Amino acid sequence: MASKGKPSPRSAVKPLSDEQVAKLAQHHHLVEPLHDLPNEPRTVNEAEIAAQNPKATRRLLTGCDVVLRNRSKVRAWGLENIPETGPFITAATHVTMYDVFVPMVSLFHQGRRPRYMAKAEMATWPLIGKWFQAVGMQPVRRRSGQARAIEETSVDILTSGRPLTVWPEGTVTRDPQKWPMSMKNGVGMIALEASRRSGKQIPLFCAVTWGAASINHLWPWPRKNVVMCYDTRLDYADLLEHQDSWGEWPDAEDADELTRRIRVRMTQIMEEIRGEKAPDGYWDFRTMKRVAD
Repeated sequence: MASKGKPSPRSAVKPLSDEQVAKLAQHHHLVEPLHDLPNEPRTVNEAEIAAQNPKATRRLLTGCDVVLRNRSKVRAWGLENIPETGPFITAATHVTMYDVFVPMVSLFHQGRRPRYMAKAEMATWPLIGKWFQAVGMQPVRRRSGQARAIEETSVDILTSGRPLTVWPEGTVTRDPQKWPMSMKNGVGMIALEASRRSGKQIPLFCAVTWGAASINHLWPWPRKNVVMCYDTRLDYADLLEHQDSWGEWPDAEDADELTRRIRVRMTQIMEEIRGEKAPDGYWDFRTMKRVAD
C-alpha cells in the first residue's frame, strides 16, 4: 500500500545556495561529517561498535560516504552534541529518502551505533536489505496495527543503553514546500516511557537536514549543498513531572506535546538553514492541507 499523497517535485524548492552556506558558516562551525571524528578528538564507543557487525557496518558506511560525496557537498554543525556513551534519541527530518542517510552516517562517524526505525519494506530491497538489518535497522510495519509493540521494542533498545534514531513524520514530508509536517506521537511515547523506566530523562536531539530535495538523481551534477544541524538537547523534564498520573503508558496529551515541540524545533532550525520563514501552521498528513498550529 502506497503512502497517501505524493511528495512535491524538485522544482518546488530552490537548491541551497553557496551564499546561504557561507552565511551559516559565519555563525556555526561547519564540518564535513563523512569521515571519522570531524570535530575535536572524542572517545568512540568501542563496545557498541563491536556489538553491531563492525565489518558490515564499515562497508556500508564507506559505500554511503562515496555516494554522498559524489552527489552532494555535505556540511554539518552540532556533532559535538552527540553523547559519547549511554542511550539517546535522535529525531530526524524526512524530506527525501536521500537525506535519511546524512544523520545516520554522521552518528556512525562519531563512534556511535544507533538502532534506527525504518519501514519494513527496506529489509526486502535487493542486495542492501540484509545489510541494513545487519547494521541496526529496526523494521517498522506501517499500518499494521502494531504501534504499541513497535514502541515497546524501541523503549527496550533505549533502556538497554543503546541509542535510537527515528523519523517522527513516518514518511517523506508531503508539505508542498517540504517543511516538517505533522508527526505521529510515537516518538513522544517512546521518550517519555523510556525515561520513566530509566528513572531519568533520556536525552533527545533533533537532526535537521536540508538541501537534498533539489538533487536530480539521474544527473546530480553539479553537486548540491546539503547541510545538517544536530541540535542541542531538547528538554522535556516538565512533562515527566506527570508520570505518577500515567497508566501503563504515558498520557497521549503529554506525548502529543513532546511531539509538537520536536516539530516546532525542527521547523525553526530548517528556517535557519534555508534562510527563509516557514508558512504559518503546518501540513497535516491526515487532511493533506495546512492547519493552524
